[in-house]
Amino acid sequence: MKALQLYQQLFIRLLLILLAVGGSFLLYQKALYYTTVFSLLVFVLLLAELFSFVRSTFLFYDKTISAILNNDFSADFSRHTSLENYKSLFKLYNHLKVKQDDQVSKDMVYRSILNNIETGVLILEKTETDWDVFLMNDYFSDHFQTPKVSKWVYLKKQLPSLCELIESRNFDDLKTSAQISIDGQDTQTFLLQASKTKTYNKEYYIVLLDSIQKVIEKKEKDAWINLMKVISHELLNSITPIRSLAQNLEDIMQQDALSKDDLEDIRQSVSTMINRSDHLQNFIESYRKLAMLPSPDKQKTELTDLLDGALNIMAPLFKKANITVTNTIAIKRWLMVDRLQMEQVLINLLINSMYALQDKDHKHIEISAEVKSNRVFISITDTGNGIEKEIEDKIFLPFFTTRKEGAGIGLTLSKNIVEAHGGYLSFKSADNTTKFIICLVE
Repeated sequence: MKALQLYQQLFIRLLLILLAVGGSFLLYQKALYYTTVFSLLVFVLLLAELFSFVRSTFLFYDKTISAILNNDFSADFSRHTSLENYKSLFKLYNHLKVKQDDQVSKDMVYRSILNNIETGVLILEKTETDWDVFLMNDYFSDHFQTPKVSKWVYLKKQLPSLCELIESRNFDDLKTSAQISIDGQDTQTFLLQASKTKTYNKEYYIVLLDSIQKVIEKKEKDAWINLMKVISHELLNSITPIRSLAQNLEDIMQQDALSKDDLEDIRQSVSTMINRSDHLQNFIESYRKLAMLPSPDKQKTELTDLLDGALNIMAPLFKKANITVTNTIAIKRWLMVDRLQMEQVLINLLINSMYALQDKDHKHIEISAEVKSNRVFISITDTGNGIEKEIEDKIFLPFFTTRKEGAGIGLTLSKNIVEAHGGYLSFKSADNTTKFIICLVE
């Protein structure tokens, strides 16, 4: 409809020009020369007006389309809204402007979210020959002391250890721990997760970096919350029946005379209260062992001697349970540890493995060690059933156990001892295997 109106305006202008030309010719034949000159002047003016109309129309369209192509929606066309010829163009422009504003708002929100999370986020965009830095959040820039560069080659100069690791995997998906040197100082350990994604023929590579210490702190916080739940549950399980029995005794004692049944009720109530009190006392004593763990008395201890001491203590139990043990540790390493405490950790882990193998035909425990980045990693692997996914986040929780006769403090105590030595205790579980890893600084 709007195009038809434009054609009509052009047709009227051309018609007036033709009339001016025809009129000038007739006037010239009648020898009306002055009138002919005036008619020719009108013709020239009409022709100039037509040229101006066509030029302004095309320039306006060209300017608007150029602005759209360059994502420039800063122009204000409100004074032209009365022009019927441009209504469709204005409608398209305003529609795209709203879309652009909406996208900019979303980008600002997304960037604000990414800049406020305590995880290093790096997003790379694939080019024909290399990668560009599409986004680097504030945490990544601040934590790694890296300016927000735009090219991969510049980032590689700032963080060579991270970039070389990613390049060695050919920018493939990965999930691993990474030793990253910050500002040329001591390396720190991070949890690295990276993945590729494609959208609208563009390829992106997303890198997430979390401090291992932060991950551990979060797990510890969750563990303390779960610990409070366990303690509350145990206390209520003992206090509730004791209170109920005490109220029952109070009612009995208010009677004028006591029958044999009353005396029997008193005896049973007192016996139950003593049993529940003993249980509560044992529970508190177990907690005291955890809370009052003495500081380690560190002395220079040789790794193989430490392992041999624990294995000699456990040897009779392994023989009775028909468990074979393979100790592949042959390296000579000296550690600054509290020998008794670390021996207790090894015994606790070996006992756990022994119970995990109770119902297995093939009973085997393997002990190994490796040295990386001035750290010693001692691994104890058994061929049991592995650890169920549902309880993986609970195994270091105080008083949590899957054994009827267990107190549930062995792993918690072991974890606390290792951390008191400046290391950490972790585990890996797969089908029919469980591996506990003790990490200690040399």
